[in-house]
Amino acid sequence: MVIIHSRKQVVYCYSTTVGSQKVAKLARSLTQPETAWPPLKRNNKMGENEASLPNTSLQGKKMAYQKVNADQRAPGHSQYLDNDDLQATALDLEWDMEKELEEPGFDQFQLDSAEIQNLENPETTDLNLDSIQPATSPKGRFQRLQEESDYVTRYTRSAPKSNPCNFCRLLKILCTAIILFISGILIGYYAHKKCPSNATSSATLDLQLYQEILETIQAEDIKESFRNLVQLYKSEDDTEISKKIKTHWTALGLEDVQFVNYSVLLNLPGPGASSVTLSSSGQCLHPSGRPCSEEARTHGGQDLLYSYAAYSAKGALEAGVIDVSYGNADDLKRIQKMKNTTNQIALLKLGKWPLLYKLSLLEKAGFGGVLLYVDPCDLPKTANLSYDAFMVSLNPGGDPSTPGYPSVDGSFRQNRANLTSLLVQPVSASLVAKLISSPNSRTKTGVCSPLELPNNDERIVNMQVQTVTKFKTITNVIGYLKGLTSPDRYIIVGSQHHTAPSSYGQEWASSTAVITAFIRALMLGVKKGWRPHRTIVFCSWGGTAFGNIGSYEWGEDFKKVLQRNAVAYVSLHSPIRGNSSLHSMASPSLRQLVIEKSHFNCSRKAKCQESNVSSVQIPGDADYFINHLGVPTVEFTYEDVKTLEGPSFLSEALFPKRTAKIEEMDPFFNLHETITKLTGEVILQIANEPVLPFNALDVALEVQNSLKGDQPNTQLLALASRLRESAELFQSDEMRPANDPKERIPIRVRMLNDILQDMEKNFLVQQVPPGFYRNILYHLDEKTSQFATLLGARERCKLLASNETLQEALSEVLNSINSAQVYFKAGLDVFESVLVGKN
Repeated sequence: MVIIHSRKQVVYCYSTTVGSQKVAKLARSLTQPETAWPPLKRNNKMGENEASLPNTSLQGKKMAYQKVNADQRAPGHSQYLDNDDLQATALDLEWDMEKELEEPGFDQFQLDSAEIQNLENPETTDLNLDSIQPATSPKGRFQRLQEESDYVTRYTRSAPKSNPCNFCRLLKILCTAIILFISGILIGYYAHKKCPSNATSSATLDLQLYQEILETIQAEDIKESFRNLVQLYKSEDDTEISKKIKTHWTALGLEDVQFVNYSVLLNLPGPGASSVTLSSSGQCLHPSGRPCSEEARTHGGQDLLYSYAAYSAKGALEAGVIDVSYGNADDLKRIQKMKNTTNQIALLKLGKWPLLYKLSLLEKAGFGGVLLYVDPCDLPKTANLSYDAFMVSLNPGGDPSTPGYPSVDGSFRQNRANLTSLLVQPVSASLVAKLISSPNSRTKTGVCSPLELPNNDERIVNMQVQTVTKFKTITNVIGYLKGLTSPDRYIIVGSQHHTAPSSYGQEWASSTAVITAFIRALMLGVKKGWRPHRTIVFCSWGGTAFGNIGSYEWGEDFKKVLQRNAVAYVSLHSPIRGNSSLHSMASPSLRQLVIEKSHFNCSRKAKCQESNVSSVQIPGDADYFINHLGVPTVEFTYEDVKTLEGPSFLSEALFPKRTAKIEEMDPFFNLHETITKLTGEVILQIANEPVLPFNALDVALEVQNSLKGDQPNTQLLALASRLRESAELFQSDEMRPANDPKERIPIRVRMLNDILQDMEKNFLVQQVPPGFYRNILYHLDEKTSQFATLLGARERCKLLASNETLQEALSEVLNSINSAQVYFKAGLDVFESVLVGKN
């Protein structure tokens, strides 16, 4: 229903589905002539002298009450309306409408327009629409009433009886709102004061969860796993062991555990053991130094067969023996001045330089064969290896028949039965002692006398090398723990498992037992609902003893994916090599993290050297990830102090380590437990930190330190200085803010992590001497601080007439440093562009 009362300036419109009787009464009053409309008198409930009600839309009711301007009068209406009944009816109607507006359902109303002027004189005063201000709620009208102190004095009409109740109701609502508001402030203040920020709370929870995970790692579990594994090493191939590992990992809850198989070319022992015959006496000796008799062979067991150099040339050679000591450039230069080395047999000590590098020098010098041994003076006194021969691999890495590409079905196979023209035979120190007629290398005083063949002595021997080459299947076991927020970023954890035929089967058992113990602990955390941010890939490699074949083939197979997604490689190749000192190897970008964890976790029973964290070449499957992918790498091992102080690269010799030897070094498996926890903590931090815990400045400092030496290059030093400046700027401008949770922006964190992840790729060079790392950030050993590739080039220059090799190496190093400097500068420019774009 619509009722229109037209005056000079105002039209009232009212429509409703309720209160129809009052509306009808008002309609009758409006039709009476000469009725004066009294001034509206507001009580405390109304709040102000404005006839203002909103226009609203409801699902069940619809009410509109609004005032609009009118320039025309409705016909039949008097100019003045002064009927008392009309006044009372209008006021009651207005209050009824107020009550309806206060009912539930009207609390979201909005005002379209409401304007009226207070009538000081009901007979003469006209309405002034310009002076009216709308009130949006009854509360607003009440506040406005308080502001107009003369309102009550101007209007003396009594208020309806419901006014005190309405006022009390408003007062209660106001007081309740104030109390709730104050309570909210107090609760928020104390909650913020007592509770840390979300980032701090999350970090604390992560640390607590890390500790819970690591505390579940127990030495007894590792020992039990180790003993179960060594029972399988006599298997004819690695299929049984691989199945055992896969079944165990799957039972622990690891996701998507799978076999990845490759058919590769292996060089295996022949049907008979290799031998060395002394021409002077006609005595035939096995590589261990024992006589060539059936009884000796039966007593020696499989060790006799597996004392060989994989991928050596095979055949027989009778020639004179020339002692070349460690076989470096100075040794060869001295010997070549005294003797003819063509088709002679070199007596070579293992150590100091990579074996492949030394063999390449001997090959160029014209030697035909090599008797390779480890001098007892280079070993700890407790190591009694006089009659132990060993195995070495001459394979630089991967399947020799598919160099540089994976051994998948359909790949072209090259005919590479041997990787050198030399006949190479590892022999024991006992055999060398018999050859040079030296009964004992140690004197009564305990001082070790190195084995040495006098230059004027002549020894002629006949050496026979028997090996066979065949294709066999190598199996890798790969399992995944998918990341929650960055599943496309991989932290790769690698161990090795036994690959028959080989009797060097106990180091792999330690390696597999440690990685399995960590998986068991990690999956307990996953069952509680935790999951790392990045994916952790667990790998048990096959074919490690033959040249890291399993890891190389897998890396070549997934090269494109790994170049983009691999974040770090954690090596568990051989965790227990001794029991006296914890030795940590880490790439420069991870050094700070490793130092922090090493100091915190040092075992009280072991000697922890303060600066015993280095970036040096290490044996094992980390090779491909360091040299072909440029992935930051870390490895923890226990070593003998004497081994660390002795010549490097002795680990290239694979001595048969039996179960008794491992358990003798670590009878309670406490060292295994320490390695597992320490490695696990580093893995968790790399996998779960929002910002990768890599240090860009440490990389630049490592480059500067590597250029210090006797022959500084001014151009390289200047370039290294610019690299350091860029790294410092990158560290301060980008890394420090990103490590602050308050300033952390997800897209910038992702960009930052991509730069940190790939920065070591700049230091991969193309041409290096055999056996040297392509990643120039890694030194030959802990005794040298210069770039290994430059040391190797200078060594070669001693045997060559020109320094062309050195100039090429200097150019490679210069380009790597320049590439890294440009890389950091480009990263800074990208961040600056993103910041400018947002502004």
